[in-house]
Amino acid sequence: MNRKELIGALAAKTGSTKADADRNIAALIEIITATLKKDDNVALVGFGTFEVRKRAARTGRNPATGAELKIKASKVPAFKAGATLKAAVNGAKK
Repeated sequence: MNRKELIGALAAKTGSTKADADRNIAALIEIITATLKKDDNVALVGFGTFEVRKRAARTGRNPATGAELKIKASKVPAFKAGATLKAAVNGAKK
């Protein structure tokens, strides 16, 4: 499902317009992004948690030349699924 399909599904589920659904999805993405930028988590009970994970600096290799290169430490966004979502995906009732 891409963004356009998600907007259509949200509009149909809520009885709102596609424009309203698009604004709601955009706002949700902005809120999650702003929260993660502050190194905070967004926990949606039953669905999952959006969080920031830290990656340590490490040594990598250039696949074309085989030369070693240093990869800087970084932060990456991550999603950890909740128990209810995992159960739904696996077909079990929670």
